[in-house]
Amino acid sequence: MPEFRILGPLEASDEAGPLLLGGQKQRAVLALLLLDAGRVVSTDRLVDALWGDQPPRTATTSLQNFISLLRKILGAGVLETKPPGYRLKVRPGELDLDRFRTLVEEARTEGPQPRAAKLREALALWRGPPLADFTFESFAQSHIVHLEELRLATLEERVQADLDDARHGELVGELEALVEQHPVRERLRGQYVLALYRSGRQAEALQAYQEGRRILVEQLGIEPSRELQQLHGAILRQEVGLQAPGAPPPSEDHFEQVRRALFEGRLVAVLGTEIADLATRLAQRFDYAENGSSLVSIAQYVAVMKGSGPLYDELHALHDSDAVPTPIHRFFASLPPALRGRGLPHQLLVTTSYDLALEAAFLEAGEEFDVVSYVAAGPNRGKFCHIAPDGTGRMIDLPNTYATELSLEQRTVILKLHGQVDRGPERQWESFVVTEDDYIDYLAKSDVAGAVPVALAAKLRRSHFLFVGYTMADWNLRVILNRLWSDQPLSYRSWAVQPQAKPLEREFWRRRDVDVLEIPIERYVETLARYVGLVPAEVPA
Repeated sequence: MPEFRILGPLEASDEAGPLLLGGQKQRAVLALLLLDAGRVVSTDRLVDALWGDQPPRTATTSLQNFISLLRKILGAGVLETKPPGYRLKVRPGELDLDRFRTLVEEARTEGPQPRAAKLREALALWRGPPLADFTFESFAQSHIVHLEELRLATLEERVQADLDDARHGELVGELEALVEQHPVRERLRGQYVLALYRSGRQAEALQAYQEGRRILVEQLGIEPSRELQQLHGAILRQEVGLQAPGAPPPSEDHFEQVRRALFEGRLVAVLGTEIADLATRLAQRFDYAENGSSLVSIAQYVAVMKGSGPLYDELHALHDSDAVPTPIHRFFASLPPALRGRGLPHQLLVTTSYDLALEAAFLEAGEEFDVVSYVAAGPNRGKFCHIAPDGTGRMIDLPNTYATELSLEQRTVILKLHGQVDRGPERQWESFVVTEDDYIDYLAKSDVAGAVPVALAAKLRRSHFLFVGYTMADWNLRVILNRLWSDQPLSYRSWAVQPQAKPLEREFWRRRDVDVLEIPIERYVETLARYVGLVPAEVPA
């Protein structure tokens, strides 16, 4: 039995290869019978389709000749006479349109990834415009329109399956071309807008919506559909529901890259800090009533209205307790033995926290460390101080000559970019970058690499970075990055781990060529610990 194809130019073939189907009208007869495969097509309908309202007197005889020739080409039993016309017998799978519809139907019961795969398989059956060799035949026009709509609807379903599979980044380029080809097709436009938004390109997403609206108004005189308008509003509000469902976990390749960077001595971890609780407690202490304000705004209010002394006293009181390390802190505290065993230098760990939780994790692990902390106030403002393992400290006045006093060959260095609490009676090395003014003045005349000791500066310039829980939602944190690397992308491939990165954050990371991994931080660290052959330290009983 032959196989037939109408999703493109009309074709038929058997086990020996393509079949020669004759002239245009004979091919048209076969096309008409295939469009109603398995059903009887009347002689009157065939004659009308082939010759229109004024058929020649020999039309019926010519049709019978075409049928006779097709029977010889297709083989016995394929084309049969059934009053009032003819029927083409096509078994399941022998017509590409049937195979297409079967795959589309099967895909509807699958999850996103297998659904997309089946829909791709279905769309691969198309070899061009349907019934391409009958483009100008009147009988084919409605069928071509119907089949082309079927193809586009299936393409939209495949795009949706890819969106459901969190493959938005891969879709942007394809969708850009599709909306250019089909500018008034609103579902494609909405998918394009959503893919841009999920890729951290909110401004471009809004621009794509406005461009679609302009085209609809100018060409059709209508506003976008309710669904498209609702998507636009949701993007403006940055609704959580727009995020990609179940973003896939980092691949083994990612962990291999991080492991390699770590064991080549070229990985700097930058640890963020959870400040929401601190902001709430500070607001309660000073009766600051504007709910939802940032720590920076609250601290600025207190510094202006109450004075910096009461602000720093309260920050000290809030941190003057034994900090409890998290599994994240304990993971990095467990690395020194592995690094020493490979003859590698110790870690440079960068943190924006004021507390001593990271230090507590190293003390629990029996590991020595140096602290280099920023000084935000007083005559030494804008410099860093060095606090040795024995608790003694000194100001780093000449960073370019401060080399022998501090070495990653000896022990871990914790670089505290926001300052820190000092639990000593004199609070000599205590300092907090916390108010708006602190951030405005933060290293205003230099950058971090020019203010820290020369060995640390070299490490910062020549390393991969792993940002763990370091959000970029607040402008003050971007100030820190600008002081570290100006406004340039990073020189080495780097990664940011955030459980739910906002679109704006993803865009800021993208501009610095930093890959964002949306995964719970503790789960990420547990996986990384297993991958590098470490067992995270247990929490003491």
